[in-house]
Amino acid sequence: MKVMLLKDVYKLGRAGDVKKVADGYGRNFLIPQGLAVLATAGALKQIEKIKGQAEIRRSTLNEELKGLSEQINGVALDFIVKAGETGKLYGSITTQDVATALSEKVRFEVKRQQVDMQPIREIGEFTAHIRLTMDLVPEIKITVHREGEETEEEEKPKARARKSKPKAETEALVVEQTEAAPETPAE
Repeated sequence: MKVMLLKDVYKLGRAGDVKKVADGYGRNFLIPQGLAVLATAGALKQIEKIKGQAEIRRSTLNEELKGLSEQINGVALDFIVKAGETGKLYGSITTQDVATALSEKVRFEVKRQQVDMQPIREIGEFTAHIRLTMDLVPEIKITVHREGEETEEEEKPKARARKSKPKAETEALVVEQTEAAPETPAE
């Protein structure tokens, strides 16, 4: 079945493209969702108009989401999970988990369909892509740790706290001594 795309479809094409797709995919998904129409002679006459409108829509959407893309690019997400001795997780980290954690971090709702990755089933570092538009696809870093193990980021503040503890104690003693000092009556 040949269809003409009315909107950009991920991993298929951009608006105005004529593509050959499986009958079921075109009849049951693309056409009912308003993403495509049958590639008839009348529809093919409108290709230039559809491409022009899609280009305008695409450029405005890219401008709106450019700042968000820069904000998301390079974000690091840490997950602490239960895992076996071999590093295999009990369960997995799915696109929904990543979308929820990213939404909390950047204060913008990211849907699970926008996260492009396979489910994570072992400990380690991974990358995922967030599809904001066809042109804006920032990359994030996902780190998975075993529950109960300290990460390097957690160890650094503890080491700083140990070093700064004597200073905090001396400040507390100075405050206590000033409070305990007898007040001289004002003359």
